[in-house]
Amino acid sequence: MLKGLAITPPVIGRISIGRVIEKNGKRLPQKDDQFTLTTQVQNRDGWLLHPLNESLRKANVGKLRSIPVRLLFNDPDLNLRSEYALFDRDSGRPVCVGNGETCKRASDNAIESLPCPSPDGCAFGRAGNCKPYGRLNVVVGDEDELGSFIFRTTSYNSIRTLAARLHYFGAVSGNLLACLPLELKLRGKSTTQSHRSAIYYVDLAMRSGNTLEEAIHQAREVDSRRKAAGFDQVALDQAARAGFGRGAFEESVEDSSAVAEEFFSNADRSDSDAAAGFSGSPAPSRDITSVPPATARLRQKLDRRVASLRIDAA
Repeated sequence: MLKGLAITPPVIGRISIGRVIEKNGKRLPQKDDQFTLTTQVQNRDGWLLHPLNESLRKANVGKLRSIPVRLLFNDPDLNLRSEYALFDRDSGRPVCVGNGETCKRASDNAIESLPCPSPDGCAFGRAGNCKPYGRLNVVVGDEDELGSFIFRTTSYNSIRTLAARLHYFGAVSGNLLACLPLELKLRGKSTTQSHRSAIYYVDLAMRSGNTLEEAIHQAREVDSRRKAAGFDQVALDQAARAGFGRGAFEESVEDSSAVAEEFFSNADRSDSDAAAGFSGSPAPSRDITSVPPATARLRQKLDRRVASLRIDAA
């Protein structure tokens, strides 16, 4: 197997709550207040819709604001990977990725391991528009039991809510996340940053019609059937954990340009998944051992910006 290649969950589609539109010659995120399921294929009009998008809409009254899902893994951190990320706006490749304690940063010749004080405490991050970035993989439908849809977001609300739900549901179910009947739900709220207008974020809940106790009972039954059939969930989690750990960055060269366009191409926007709830394709990423000229230029700009911030502070 290739070294430095992150092995990510197989992806058969995307979940988004927005799209990219062209306005005045620029490609900008467009808000939406419902889910959309797409394939991984684009044309001039955008991402092609997945067949499940239509079937789910027929099963719902009104807008598609809930999707029945299940998870691939029992480990919450395998289902949702979140980090602070700074992308090169020219090439779309990740420049710096951290967890608030340590980070991996692309230098001139290699990947450096450095302290990560989070975006608010990092001059390099502030100058380059570093922000939280999360990816959630879920299974929708029964066609492919190991094929997932990916939801990508830069919203504090979605990342924080999804992380809490995953850890809580894992705890109360006895670590049976992959067996619980769940659904993604779109919720709205207003904040001072949104100027009192509604913003939307993604939550995870028990599937409609199930209480928590009923869902846990179903999960135990599913777990028993799987074990009887020889399904090894522990080994699946271990394989996924090892796959994620093989690469410096999860995003591939093919994915990174779309990610940068959808999330990092403009100045900070309000904390809304409606402006940042896009998904990308599943291709694995490679370990970067050299930095392209565009990344080098970005580092030079960031270094100059950091130097000016220090002078102003003095």
